[in-house]
Amino acid sequence: MRKVRQIEVTSGMSVDELMRQYSEAGVLGAGALGRACDILEEMVRARATIFLGLAGPLVAAGMRNIVTELIKMGAVSAIVTNGANVVHDVLEALGGAHYVGSFRSDDAQLHSSEIGRIGNVYTRVKDFVAFEDYVQELLSGIPEERRKNLSIRELLSEIGKSISDANSFIRAAYERRIPVFSPAVVDSMLGLQLFFFAERNRIVLNAVKDMKELAQMVFDASEVGALFLGGGVPKHYILGANLLRGGIDYGIQVTMDREESGSLSGAKLEEGISWGKTREEGKVVTVVGDVTIIFPLLVASLKERLGGRE
Repeated sequence: MRKVRQIEVTSGMSVDELMRQYSEAGVLGAGALGRACDILEEMVRARATIFLGLAGPLVAAGMRNIVTELIKMGAVSAIVTNGANVVHDVLEALGGAHYVGSFRSDDAQLHSSEIGRIGNVYTRVKDFVAFEDYVQELLSGIPEERRKNLSIRELLSEIGKSISDANSFIRAAYERRIPVFSPAVVDSMLGLQLFFFAERNRIVLNAVKDMKELAQMVFDASEVGALFLGGGVPKHYILGANLLRGGIDYGIQVTMDREESGSLSGAKLEEGISWGKTREEGKVVTVVGDVTIIFPLLVASLKERLGGRE
């Protein structure tokens, strides 16, 4: 047995120095986070094909620039996100914003003030009006012949091409030819605008085209790593595709959910071994905690270990 090493906090220590102490302590949540830092570094240095899964309101919660930084570091090969993060990324790119709110808000008062609440984050309805106008103009600019068989990834690429905000993760992915998939995109304000556009125009989103592109990435990969921020559809989409190669080689999941409910968001990555979604010898860890606390620590540690390379 190995003794638990007592963690020491010193003046001026870096984030990575603290994360390495977590690894050496090796117990409870600190040990899991320390191991996650080690696995993330290993998958990046191994030049694995790395999938980033984004669930929940990460952009609204202030994680946008960190996702973009991870892309610019060359630590992401593909992104799978829910529709909400796409919408809120574009909203900020168009000059909108998110505001610090409260969990104890008077929601009726917010509604009358045309403010929407996401937990303790506020958004203004007027920002969504600008988003709606943007989407309708964007869709109109895509040739009708192309709109008849447009993959979701191709649509998001068009969005990345059309915006100029350097902090946008969709823009950063477009510039580096990193595919962004969003299999449940219709479950968002973007999906609603797609519906409105389709009432008067011809447009068909072909999700099967996305699956073919995703499958090819999996087939071509020598090793696969995955960083899941939350669970849900992004997690299942990534793991499901990796059934085609016998599972992921590296995996990190950050979640607040518990496995007792049987939800995928709460399931440990080891559960995927039974399905062939995680390799038996795979290096995986589940970190239970708030992604808005843990994700910045992971990326800060990685930047130190890689020397801040772009």
